[in-house]
Amino acid sequence: MTDCIEPSTPSTSSTSTREAVYIHPRREPFEHGLIPIPKLIFTDGTQTLAPIKDKLVQLSTQSPTDRVDSLAISEALQISPDHARLIVDTLASVLHSDSDPLVSAKSSEIDSVGADVYDLILFLYVQSYKRLLPRTHKDSAAVADVWPSTSAFDGILSTLSPLQLVRSNSRRFMPSQVDEEAHQLSYLQKHLGNILFLLSDSVEGEGEEESLVLTIEKFEHLEFLIYFGEKGSERIPLTQAAPFFANSDPDMPAVPVPAAQVHDWLLQNIASALEHISERVSVKENGPPSVSDQDVLMTDAGASSIKASTNARGPSFIEGISKSSYLKQASDFIGSSVKVVNCHDSVIYILAPLRYATIYGCSDATIVLGAVGKAVRVEHCERVHVIMAAKRICIVNCRECVFYLGVNQRPLIVGDNHKLQVAPYNTFYSQLEEHMAEVGIEATINRWDEPVSLGVVDPHDSLSHPAGVSDVQAESAALLDPDQFTNFLIPNWFGGESSGSTEVNPFRLPDVYMASQQRNHNNLGEIKQILRETQLEESRKRELSSALHLYFKDWLYASGNVRQLYCLQGD
Repeated sequence: MTDCIEPSTPSTSSTSTREAVYIHPRREPFEHGLIPIPKLIFTDGTQTLAPIKDKLVQLSTQSPTDRVDSLAISEALQISPDHARLIVDTLASVLHSDSDPLVSAKSSEIDSVGADVYDLILFLYVQSYKRLLPRTHKDSAAVADVWPSTSAFDGILSTLSPLQLVRSNSRRFMPSQVDEEAHQLSYLQKHLGNILFLLSDSVEGEGEEESLVLTIEKFEHLEFLIYFGEKGSERIPLTQAAPFFANSDPDMPAVPVPAAQVHDWLLQNIASALEHISERVSVKENGPPSVSDQDVLMTDAGASSIKASTNARGPSFIEGISKSSYLKQASDFIGSSVKVVNCHDSVIYILAPLRYATIYGCSDATIVLGAVGKAVRVEHCERVHVIMAAKRICIVNCRECVFYLGVNQRPLIVGDNHKLQVAPYNTFYSQLEEHMAEVGIEATINRWDEPVSLGVVDPHDSLSHPAGVSDVQAESAALLDPDQFTNFLIPNWFGGESSGSTEVNPFRLPDVYMASQQRNHNNLGEIKQILRETQLEESRKRELSSALHLYFKDWLYASGNVRQLYCLQGD
């Protein structure tokens, strides 16, 4: 048995040798699939989840689809129906197969479709995952414990702003993508036995002893957590990568495989992948840095530093943008996810259809996301305006931010947040509706004004929290005053060359915001009329004009909107 698999065709590289293909964790469940509900954190492995699985299987047999809806999940887990629906919505956003009916279901169809029991069990199991601590040294994250228990921030969390907290926590050594991958592989390595136990069936062996076996259908559920494939290549289905079912007759049921055999094979591949990561880290630390490398550290950047990296397998990074306007379109992306990291005092446009987006550690910025079909996570941000059309959003540890939302699911607010505001979506660009249709966002549904708040303490967070706040609910978001609501203009950089058909905001504005807009429009018209009809001497007219220009100029600089004006003038 080899340590890693080899593709059946030669590598696309210039060499004639075949390149090893390693196992990787799927990032999505770990980055967008964790729900900070304490009752979902099962630290005892299979002891609690095994009877829950049996209960869910029993409930699924009562459904014509052999799946479970939020009411069944609520009953099995003894949680509220709202939290059960949150589980189903979140699971749908991180599933590995786009062919699953839950992925393509409309919001009104979610409960009638329901969740597959074994996907749900894996989703519940990874709720025990603990995010990686920021690096304080150059050692690989593969050696880190997945449940660290100490922190330098006990008792002082709420006294620091989100950015102060991040920066004081060795901001320069935030985990890289390769660190996080190693950490996730180490978690899977540690918990693989329990995971396979939950997927396995018990059969009687020789001497009436029971043994565990894995069917091909149960084995395929592991694709929720892992995959084989390398940079720039298609992912290889597990059944093709594994030696167990590769030569199965498609017309005959595949013979179940001993779970112990699957366990040994996966452990061997994970060990090989971790060794490969360690070698890559060693080469990287001893060689020159590469801006285009997907594993570039999320370091502090100076005012003139701009990093934008794209990788077919990993996310695209937009890092260190400062005092600038910055645009990325669909043609600029190879992958289907983006991370906006450590950007300040800027306006960033990401006008593309994407699956996932993360905004982390930004301040005093406006960030426009085109259409995100799976999930958006905004974390550790201050005084940021986020404008986005998306299926769902999770807001974590943010302060004085405003979110202009077109979202099909309730906004989720977690952690130590202060003075957040939500408002209806307020912009458009020519290809917006095409991008929304491509990723499955429904313009007829906007739940921007229904935020749901969970606890201040996130059990998946590597930072410990002050004692006595474990049951405290996170501060929710206020609705933006309609009188403060304004439309946001996205510059038309390409004039008549644009092929899109969107000419207005596709999300309907609530009546109170529409009325406010109309009132402001009418007020502006009245002021213009008064100025036109006012009888003034030419010198007084010039003085009035100069005063208006001066106040407008002061507002442009004070609000940061002068950058938008430069952007429009430049194009």
